[in-house]
Amino acid sequence: MRRAIILLNLGGPDSPASIRPFLYNLFSDPAIITLATPVRLPLAWVIAWRRTRTARTIYAQLGGSSPLLENTLAQAAALEAILDGDDRCFVAMRYWRPFAADAAQAVREWDADELVLLPLYPQFSTTTTASSLADWRKAAVAAGISLPTRIIRSYPEAPGFVAALAKQIAPYLDRRPGARLLFSAHGLPLRIVAKGDPYPQEIERTARAVVHALARPGLDWRICYQSRVGPLEWLGPSVDQELHRAGEDRVPVVVAPISFVSEHSETLVELDRDYRHAAESCGVPGYERVPTVGTNPKFIAALAELVGNADAEAERIAALIEHDR
Repeated sequence: MRRAIILLNLGGPDSPASIRPFLYNLFSDPAIITLATPVRLPLAWVIAWRRTRTARTIYAQLGGSSPLLENTLAQAAALEAILDGDDRCFVAMRYWRPFAADAAQAVREWDADELVLLPLYPQFSTTTTASSLADWRKAAVAAGISLPTRIIRSYPEAPGFVAALAKQIAPYLDRRPGARLLFSAHGLPLRIVAKGDPYPQEIERTARAVVHALARPGLDWRICYQSRVGPLEWLGPSVDQELHRAGEDRVPVVVAPISFVSEHSETLVELDRDYRHAAESCGVPGYERVPTVGTNPKFIAALAELVGNADAEAERIAALIEHDR
């Protein structure tokens, strides 16, 4: 059996010129802005136009583009290296190249026998996993692909994922005795959570599993959220709030991203620069940021295990797409 594993991820601009269209693709997604199309698309254009200047400043700090594709391709290569010889990994990004349509065409040309959809979002959300699955389904239909398809819905407590996080966090806690461990995750508007999105519960499952794996009695740890956009009320507490609290308590912090599995603007700029400066301003006596799991062998092995154990969900992708009903 020739098995195609489709790694689903967010995507990022590959040049300064692609920043505005990337933002438009992001904000025109009905999973992100849940308004009728005639309202959503013009609003997405306005938001993208307004945010382009700020985004260009962010990506300029990364050389003008996002490293997410490069990092995702490295994960794909690492995973393919430990799978069977008849397995091949393809990358499908949600908001910029290579799009799901590009991956679907490549899969068709490769002549796969079955598919495994592997979101690089460990915790399920309608705004990430479900949106990417819906996008793939449309691309597969357009490409004439009707193969048996297995879906990995989420893996917040996958042993290898948890072990990789714990292994990377431990040295930072060793260097900062008495530090407070802040598990950082991408934020989500509360109106989406109120509709039943399981994301915050899955974030908590990951955090508790990592704390258990660290096995440090009395460990001071918190969950916090980053990357808030717009005036809506979002999940909290925010990273900013926890940094203010750490400053008041005069304790150093170790920040560990647990919803991101590779480096990009929200880790390399937001966590490494913006929040580091905020910590200094708040009087936090020490700030450390743990790298994402990336190609950590334990994490890649966890992905391979998930691929091997994926449940058959042929032609049932639509059942996961709450916002597409």
